[in-house]
Amino acid sequence: MRLILIRHGEPDYEHDTLTEKGWREAACLAERVKKWDVTDFYVSPLGRARDTASPSLKAIGRQAQVLGWLQEYRARIDRPLEIGGFGKPLSNPWDFFPSYWTRQEEMFDQNKWMDLPVMKSGNGDVRAVYEEACQGLDALLESYGYRREDKLYRLTEERMKKGIVSGSSEDDTVVMFCHLGIICVMLSHLMNIAFPPLVHSLFLAPTSVTVLCTEEREPGTAYFRSQVIGDTSHLKEGGEPVSRAGYFTEPFQG
Repeated sequence: MRLILIRHGEPDYEHDTLTEKGWREAACLAERVKKWDVTDFYVSPLGRARDTASPSLKAIGRQAQVLGWLQEYRARIDRPLEIGGFGKPLSNPWDFFPSYWTRQEEMFDQNKWMDLPVMKSGNGDVRAVYEEACQGLDALLESYGYRREDKLYRLTEERMKKGIVSGSSEDDTVVMFCHLGIICVMLSHLMNIAFPPLVHSLFLAPTSVTVLCTEEREPGTAYFRSQVIGDTSHLKEGGEPVSRAGYFTEPFQG
């Protein structure tokens, strides 16, 4: 199975849509997506993700199913000050200074980071939102024949009977248009890596493409391995600079 995760274009957060540049990025993306053989498309209910998907879907005459759990990470925490105290306003549960989050050993533990006091501040939904997304992803993957078992996936009987070679032309390709935070949640779950180091270490530019494919090296067993993370080659081909939305230095597009 191939799983393709796409971040929305440069956002106009105030109106939950795209900036003019974001629409140009989405047009470049459509030129790429229309060449793919896609089994199913899914999209976040938020406007910026749906607007990003619309040029691609229009280009190939397809529709995307809206999944509520694909919306951006809606839990909010009390934003820590640089020294680690609590401040305002409510913020995403990842926008920390490196001097703060790297000192918290629990941030690197997949099972403990959600129990830190800072993650229980604000509206207190950090764990609930994370688990909802993981459960939603697992339910979706099971519908394609991959059932979560501890830290890997088992192929269902129905899937095994089909005898499909992973990554072949007969295999399923699923595309999701969504958001940086929720993509990192899915990567955290699929790759069994704590969420904070991922979301602080990866820049997924607007309209960037992240690709994972199942490696099925043992009969009946699958593990999702990333082939590409945050690729923006369609922007370079379309002559559109990479947006730095969500990034704190100048993106490289060489």
